[in-house]
Amino acid sequence: MTAYDLAKEKFAKEGIDAERAMERLAQVPVSVHCWQGDDVIGFDGGGDLSGGIQTTGNYPGRARNFEELKKDIAKAFSLMPGKLRLNLHASYAILNGEKVDRNAYRPEHFAPWVDFAKRLGLDGIDFNPTMFSHPMAASGLTLSSSDEKVRTFWVEHCMACLKIAEYFADEFKTRCLVNIWIPDGLKDVPADRFTPRLRLKDSLDKILACGYDKSKVDVAVESKVFGIGVESYTVGSNEFYQNYAAKNDICCLLDNGHYHPLEYVSDKIPALLAFYDKVALHVTRGVRWDSDHVVLCNDEIKDIAAEIVRCRALDKVRIGLDYFDASINRLSAWVTGQRSVQKALLQALLTPHEKLAKLQDEGNFTLLMAEQERIKDLPFSAVWEEYLKRQGKEAEYYPQIRKYEIEELGKR
Repeated sequence: MTAYDLAKEKFAKEGIDAERAMERLAQVPVSVHCWQGDDVIGFDGGGDLSGGIQTTGNYPGRARNFEELKKDIAKAFSLMPGKLRLNLHASYAILNGEKVDRNAYRPEHFAPWVDFAKRLGLDGIDFNPTMFSHPMAASGLTLSSSDEKVRTFWVEHCMACLKIAEYFADEFKTRCLVNIWIPDGLKDVPADRFTPRLRLKDSLDKILACGYDKSKVDVAVESKVFGIGVESYTVGSNEFYQNYAAKNDICCLLDNGHYHPLEYVSDKIPALLAFYDKVALHVTRGVRWDSDHVVLCNDEIKDIAAEIVRCRALDKVRIGLDYFDASINRLSAWVTGQRSVQKALLQALLTPHEKLAKLQDEGNFTLLMAEQERIKDLPFSAVWEEYLKRQGKEAEYYPQIRKYEIEELGKR
């Protein structure tokens, strides 16, 4: 018998069908962010990174244009198991010399991305307005700015993004998630916390009133505790966005790097699912603060995956990645993060959640603790290796990345 055969038998004794777990995992799309490949610079020449976004490191081989980024994405995606989507920021528009600002972007500026994603056989494209690294965001305020001209510009940009999202949905016949994140806030103690939030609310109301097709596009708003340069006050706080999303029947996006270090997104997921039909995630790894480290299969990622599976919410939670590390090989960062999420989901699918929940309901906490620890010793790795094999992927992917680094990245 193979290691997988033995593992399959052990999981069967726990009431878990390993075959079914692998089949289910293969159907769960993960939306992989384009901005890991070029350090969040984009193609529209909006300006230097701003809005508290920083990329550290200068590892050689950064993608400098559309062709290089496509080549890197194709290589990285070829090493990722499971169903994949592409997550784009609006700053990656392909303008081909056309002078057009972000508030006037059109679907044709992203048609090359659609062609590329179809060639890769992706499940679809998700989208993000880019409200940083632009002259109209120089003050650090966008949708909440006291300058009506600034607010109007970014409202128009978001409206344009919703139309582009409809185009993506039509092309792939899958719903497109549009995530609205803004850098708005203040470095020091504010004199007025209320009025900027009223302006943000009004701006969001105008965006949602643009007449976008709700059967094709899911809109999400993403909160944050603080950022570089906005340490004292963030307009789009967790309380503001959760209430706004609930009132307006849109998604609340949870980024697990955007909260206090002792505040866990894994705990927030079942809380939101009690009220929302859909929840969106940006999976990252914060180290002491929102530092967007590469996702690893650590305890919090395992807990996030476990809550999604326990809540039977694999079809309700939109999983996207969001990190950028320029201190290591960028392709390896992509693949490591995506595989970590897949690994955590598989482990969650191989856990006897109903059995454990029954022990909790019975108040048998002694046995519950013992069982929670015992199942950690089940031969998960054998199932993971079998899953990779069936997906046509090697367990050890670094040699292929190193070869690509020598042949392609090293020439840049």
